[in-house]
Amino acid sequence: MWEQIRANKRRAAVLAGAIAAILIFLGWWLGMNFLGDARIGLAAALTVWFGMLLVSYFAGDSLFLAMSRARRIKPDAHPILYNIVEEMKIAAGLAHMPEIYIIDDPAMNAFATGRSPEKAAIVVTSGLLESLDRDQLQGVVAHEMAHIQNRDVFYMMIVGVMVGTIAILADIARRYLFYGGRGRRRTSGSGGGQAQVILMLIGLALMLLAPFLAQLVYFACSRRKEYLADACAAAYTRFPEGLAGALEKIASKPILMAAAIKPLAPMYIVNPLKIKAMGLADITSTHPPISERIRILRSMSGGAAFKDYDRAFRKVTHRPVGVIPFSALQNDTPRAGRQPQPQSETPLQQMRLATDALWHLNQFIFIACSCGTKLKFPPSFLGKRIPCPHCQTEHLVTAKAAS
Repeated sequence: MWEQIRANKRRAAVLAGAIAAILIFLGWWLGMNFLGDARIGLAAALTVWFGMLLVSYFAGDSLFLAMSRARRIKPDAHPILYNIVEEMKIAAGLAHMPEIYIIDDPAMNAFATGRSPEKAAIVVTSGLLESLDRDQLQGVVAHEMAHIQNRDVFYMMIVGVMVGTIAILADIARRYLFYGGRGRRRTSGSGGGQAQVILMLIGLALMLLAPFLAQLVYFACSRRKEYLADACAAAYTRFPEGLAGALEKIASKPILMAAAIKPLAPMYIVNPLKIKAMGLADITSTHPPISERIRILRSMSGGAAFKDYDRAFRKVTHRPVGVIPFSALQNDTPRAGRQPQPQSETPLQQMRLATDALWHLNQFIFIACSCGTKLKFPPSFLGKRIPCPHCQTEHLVTAKAAS
């Protein structure tokens, strides 16, 4: 896997360099034509870019979690989810346990964030917990764990900041140009004037196209990483059908997320703003077609190794080149697929577990009655005595009484 991580780092570095070059040109062009000095625009662009890079590195994960309205849960809030994350942490070879967050949203989705495997978080929606069985939830968690193990989440944050910066600068330039801004003529004579006009036209074209081109590169990078994470998830779980089944359920109920925003869309396992179950992904899509991802996973012929995924990818997409680095394929070892695990929870129990996790987030107090009833009280009931509705046993609502 280290070969794959190095390949991801090289691709991310090239991508970051390309976007930085676009940003530098925009700053230079804005300074030359609108600020009177190209160096001023260049310095301003680099200052804004560097400042946003610092923010993304030191607080990007916290910012993303806050923007998505995710809240951290403790292990006892959803023991099954915690156990699955711990299993996939071991399977991925990570030394540190990611923090676990839940978003109270009926849409089925998940994402991972963090600047390193030592400081990472996995986020799932309540809708996902209510709808997926254990194998399917394990597949989704393994997919997000792969993003952490492959260092995808850090680079996606960095590149996202760069793309956002380019879009902001281009928007400022458009507003200045069309609402009163006029470039200064520096040269005299017809030859100099023509050169200035040509330069202005070239700069204007790049200014208008830069955000679009930058996002195309960003989205292309996102799609490739989704394929790689699917391959890793199959290897970690040794059960490709788990993730395939999860994606199929997600596609069957394409509910858009209330708190999702465009900059975070590539972070999710499926696009939270636009889910296409059977259609082809357009050129600006942040994710590959869900139907294609499902077909690849179900074409792995009982294997769960990278070579099995690579063969399935080529077969389904008809592409001569796969997405897994050649060195990773060379060092790959055979992994036989396993059988589905017995499901200990019914769909109703899954829904109750997800609901209980939300009650925990809202500081509800849980008391186990001797008759088997699980009582739940809001914090405002502290100090009160409440009888059990089934056996009439009276319980004093205290924090110590919580189970």
